[in-house]
Amino acid sequence: MDNPEVIVVGSGLAGLVATYELTKAGRRVLVVDQENRKNLGGQAFWSLGGLFLVDTPEQRRLGIHDSEELALQDWMGSAGFDRDVEDNWPRQWARAYVRFAATEKRQYLHDLGLRITPVIGWAERGGGFADGHGNSVPRFHLTWGTGPEVVRVFAEPVLQAERKGLVHFAFRHRVDDLIVDDDGSVVGVRGSVLEDSDTERGVASSRTVLSDFEFRAPKTIVTSGGIGHNHELVRKNWPVERLGPAPKTMISGVPAYVDGRMLGIAEDAGAHLINRDRMWHYTEGIHNWDPIWPNHAIRIIPGPSSLWLDANGNRLAPPNFPGFDTNSTMREILATGHDYSWFILTQSIIEKEFALSGSEQNPDITGKDLRFAAKSRLAKGAPGPVQAFVDNGVDFVVGNTLAELVPKMNAIARGPQLDLGQIEHIVEARDAQLDNKYSKDAQLMAMTNARQYLGDKVVRVAKPHRLLDPAHGPLIAVRLNILTRKTLGGLETNLDSQVMRSSGTPLTGLYAAGEVAGFGGGGVHGYNALEGTFLGGCIFSGRAAGRHAAR
Repeated sequence: MDNPEVIVVGSGLAGLVATYELTKAGRRVLVVDQENRKNLGGQAFWSLGGLFLVDTPEQRRLGIHDSEELALQDWMGSAGFDRDVEDNWPRQWARAYVRFAATEKRQYLHDLGLRITPVIGWAERGGGFADGHGNSVPRFHLTWGTGPEVVRVFAEPVLQAERKGLVHFAFRHRVDDLIVDDDGSVVGVRGSVLEDSDTERGVASSRTVLSDFEFRAPKTIVTSGGIGHNHELVRKNWPVERLGPAPKTMISGVPAYVDGRMLGIAEDAGAHLINRDRMWHYTEGIHNWDPIWPNHAIRIIPGPSSLWLDANGNRLAPPNFPGFDTNSTMREILATGHDYSWFILTQSIIEKEFALSGSEQNPDITGKDLRFAAKSRLAKGAPGPVQAFVDNGVDFVVGNTLAELVPKMNAIARGPQLDLGQIEHIVEARDAQLDNKYSKDAQLMAMTNARQYLGDKVVRVAKPHRLLDPAHGPLIAVRLNILTRKTLGGLETNLDSQVMRSSGTPLTGLYAAGEVAGFGGGGVHGYNALEGTFLGGCIFSGRAAGRHAAR
């Protein structure tokens, strides 16, 4: 493309949204990406497609009373903003994003053709206080079509603009530097042309360099993602004082190209990089038995019923139940000196409560096949992708009794050997609390509370039962690993997605959106995410960048 008006670095969701908004305004856009065309949409393609929305028709049909005010209270209680300078723009982004989620967001996506499944998920249920971390009500709106559908509704108009000549893609072009003019303005990018690659989506590609390139434009938007697959950088930024020692073993919830390179490149050009220590990794990671990228991890999105034990065989303390408080659970697990933990559950629990994060792990919803979805979700037995992990995954063991199960757990332990007597005591004590409809066990109370919500009772949370009841067997144990995923800090941006200097003024010519900007402002989530917020953050910040750059 000759004389592009805007260069977009990265063809993931935030980049597509920004490009969509630019082309609506008639701007000529050059999109530069180090991967091939098959990776259009980036990480969003692999996502479950959950969207944080507030006070929607779908919520109201399920009897959920939500509001912008309640959502903002939840967001601020979860974010825990406590830095005068670094949290200035993130606080403003948080208010703006919650308002977007409660007003324009649903219609904006609906007009593009995106639809939502009728049952709303209740993710990240929180730490136990009304004004603290967590979602007070279910807000996880699952896209009908999962991540590929979220990508599609923006990719199609962008590809149409490409056919009209408004967009040009420079795939296999890796940006190594931002070009800075004498007055300090960013006026383009330079880097390396990588050899052609026909690898399938998500598969690690060659880094062999063929030549150099240089492209110039008045404005550049960086949408290159975070650091999730760069474990060296994750460990360097790991918040040891807050979460404990960095895990020795980590598995990757994102493809190899999520390398964080553009963060340092932008910082070298004068951008202000903030909140580096804030990140969002999961404690329920399992090794993908059929991997696509190196060290490929899948996250279990659990219901609340599995018994959670640390590596020493001790039960995790409240509020560290499945699906409640990710960072609190991370801290307790790592405090043991080990980097893994265990679920113990039954066949009845896995059939109803185990969901796997990832578009490829949910073929019925991804394929928008209503008949297949109904059959898969309502049939006896675990969903096919879940059962495949039970049968083939290195983190799963099965036994009819604890005496059979615990030795199998010990065979795959990376640390201490579990004591059968200790595990029997914990399980039997938990089971004894089911003699009445009430109990003092906080997890059983949480399960009972969850089933007051119709969506959980019907499709998500198993009826409470004894783990040692053979009618619900066999017993299943899962070794849970630390899965790397999201960068919550990033390039500081104002509400127009303009990148800021450390002086507090915009870096002329440079914008950032999506994960590279901490999904907005350099850290809109603060210390904790409420889930369904990452795709939405890419959309909101990409939209802001595209609209302002178009003006």
